[in-house]
Amino acid sequence: MDFDKQVQIAEKELKGLYESEKPVVLVGSATCGNSAGAEEIRSVIQEECIKNDIDCKIVQVGCIGLCYAEPIITIIKPDNPQIFYGNLTPKIARELVNAYIDGDDPLAKYALGTTGEGKLENIPHLFDLPVLKPQVRRILRNCGLIDPYNINHYLAKGGYSGLNEALQMEPEEIIEKVKKSGLRGRGGAGFPTGMKWELCRNEESQTKYLICNADEGDPGAFMNRSLLESDPHSILEGIIIAAYAIGVHEGYIYCRAEYPLALKTLKHAISQMMEHGLLGENILDSGFDFNLKIKEGAGAFVCGEETALIASIEGKRGTPRTRPPFPTTSGLWGKPTVINNVETMAGVALIMQKGPGKFSEVGSEDSKGTKTFALVGDVHHTGLIEVPLGTTLREVIFDIGGGVTGGKKFKAVQVGGPSGGCIPKDFVDTRIDYSSLNVAGAIMGSGGMVIMDEDSCMVDVAQYFLKFTQNESCGKCVPCRLGTKQMLDILTDITEGKGRSDDLDLLKDLAEAIKAASLCGLGQGAPNPVLTTLRYFMPEYEAHINDKICPARHCKELISYVIMPEKCTGCRLCYKSCPAEAITGEKKEPHVINQEKCIKCGTCMELCQGKYDSIKRVSPPII
Repeated sequence: MDFDKQVQIAEKELKGLYESEKPVVLVGSATCGNSAGAEEIRSVIQEECIKNDIDCKIVQVGCIGLCYAEPIITIIKPDNPQIFYGNLTPKIARELVNAYIDGDDPLAKYALGTTGEGKLENIPHLFDLPVLKPQVRRILRNCGLIDPYNINHYLAKGGYSGLNEALQMEPEEIIEKVKKSGLRGRGGAGFPTGMKWELCRNEESQTKYLICNADEGDPGAFMNRSLLESDPHSILEGIIIAAYAIGVHEGYIYCRAEYPLALKTLKHAISQMMEHGLLGENILDSGFDFNLKIKEGAGAFVCGEETALIASIEGKRGTPRTRPPFPTTSGLWGKPTVINNVETMAGVALIMQKGPGKFSEVGSEDSKGTKTFALVGDVHHTGLIEVPLGTTLREVIFDIGGGVTGGKKFKAVQVGGPSGGCIPKDFVDTRIDYSSLNVAGAIMGSGGMVIMDEDSCMVDVAQYFLKFTQNESCGKCVPCRLGTKQMLDILTDITEGKGRSDDLDLLKDLAEAIKAASLCGLGQGAPNPVLTTLRYFMPEYEAHINDKICPARHCKELISYVIMPEKCTGCRLCYKSCPAEAITGEKKEPHVINQEKCIKCGTCMELCQGKYDSIKRVSPPII
C-alpha cells in the first residue's frame, strides 16, 4: 500500500462528503441511536427523498455522545452550515426533507440548541452548545462525524499516520513517547502505560502477547462500546503501534458478546485493514508482522480483571489468580503479555498522531490528558462525554450535564462503577483525577458516572451495587464469595426494617476484611459503595435501623402509599391501574388504599402525579 497516495484518495472522498453539491444527511446509528429509532428515521428520509426525486446522500455515523437527544441527524447543504437535529420522529424527519433538504426552511425549532423559529444564521453550531462547549474531544474527536465502516474517513482525519510514523522508529523511542505523554491506563487502575510496555518488552521471551480489553461490564457504562461502534480504527491503530513497540506478533481483542454492533463494526474494520496492508504480514512494507483475533466473552464482569480475562481466552473458566507474577512477566499461556483497555489504545493512536505534548497539554499534574465518561442517572444531558482530567464534578454535573432533573437537588454521584464510591454534594468541587477521587473514597474506574438526586436512598444504592458484585463474584476466594453475601444480607435487613444497632460495625469490619483479603479487584473494590455511604450518609443508615424509616421514602418495606381524601376526585384512574386490586372507592368519591394488599409498586402515584397529586409516599409505613 502506498500510504501517502491512499491518504490523498481518502481526503478527497471525505472532502467530497462535507462539501458535496447535493444534500448529505448523517444519521447517528450506534446502539443508543438505533435503540431510539435511528433506523426508522433513516428509512423515512430515504423513502421521502425517493418519493420526491431528491438527490440526497445518507451516511450512517456513530455516536456523538448526546444520548438524551437521540435520534440525531446532521444535514449538510451546499454553502450552508451543518445543522444538527435531535429527538427526531418520523413526522419531523418528513418535514425536514420537504422543508429544508428540498427547500430553504431549516425548521430551526427542531435544531439542537434552539427553542423556536429562527433564521439559519441563528442556529448554534453543535459544539457551541453548553453540553459540548466545555468538553475537550480528543478520544471522541471522530465519533458521530465519520462513517465507522469507511476506512477512508478515518485516514482522511489523520488516521494511521501515527502507525506509519511509528513503524519508522525504534520501539524504544515509541515507548519513551508514550511515557512522556503521561498516559495512564484508562481501564481503572491507572498504571502508567509506557512503563507497562517497557516491563514486557524487557522480558526475555520470543513469544509475547497483546490483549485489548473491551469487556466493559459496569452497570450504566458504555464508553468502550460507543468508541468501538463509532471509531474502531482509532483503537486498532493503537493496538498495532503497541504491538510493534513491545515486540508482539499476535494479539486479541476481548469483547463481550453482548455488544453485537461493536463486534460487527470491529470485524468489518479488521477486514478493511487487511485489504489496505495495515494488518497481517509486512505491515506498510515495514517488515513487521502482526495478527489480531477477536475473542467473544460471555459477559462475566470478573473477566474484566486481567488474569480472569487471560484464563477465558485460554478456554478456561474466567477466574483470577494470585499476582505476582504479573501478566507482563507471565500472562497468556505463560508468556509475557500486555493488557490495555479500549480507551488506552485510542490514546496511543492520538499520541503518535499528534505528539505527546498535544496529549498532555490538558489534564492535571499526575493525571494527563482527557477521560471519557458515561454520564447517566438523574441529570438532564445523559450521554457520553470527554473532559480534561482535573475537571470538577460540579462542572460535569451542572455545566455539561445541565443539572439535576425535575428541579430536584443534587445528592450524590457514584464514580467508578460497582467498585467505585458514592461522593456526596459537599464534595461536588472534587477534581476528577486519580488521586483526588481516591481521597474522596472513589476510584476512576473505566468511566461510569451515576448522578443521584435527593430522592435517592443511599442505603438502597449501596445494596444495589453490592448485589451486582455479589452476583458477579466468581466464587474462587472465600472473602469475596461469602463476605459479600453476608454484607448483602445485612443491607437487605436494613432496607426491610430488620436492621440491628450492631449491624453498622459489622458492615465496616466485613468491608475492611474483604478489601484486604480478596484475590482480585472485584472483591477488593466490592465494599467501596458501602464504605463511602457509611462514611458520608450515616444518618440514613441510622434512620433505617433506629426509626424504621427511609428518609428518601424509597425502600418498599419502609413506605406506604396513601390517598389524600381532600385532593382525590374519584376519577378511578388509580383503581383501574392497580395490579394488586388494593384500591377501593366509589366513582367521584375519595378512594382508599388497602395497605395489606398494596405491593408498593408506585403505579398509582405515577399516574396521579401532575394531574391531581392526591397520592403520597410516606415513611414510616402505615400498618
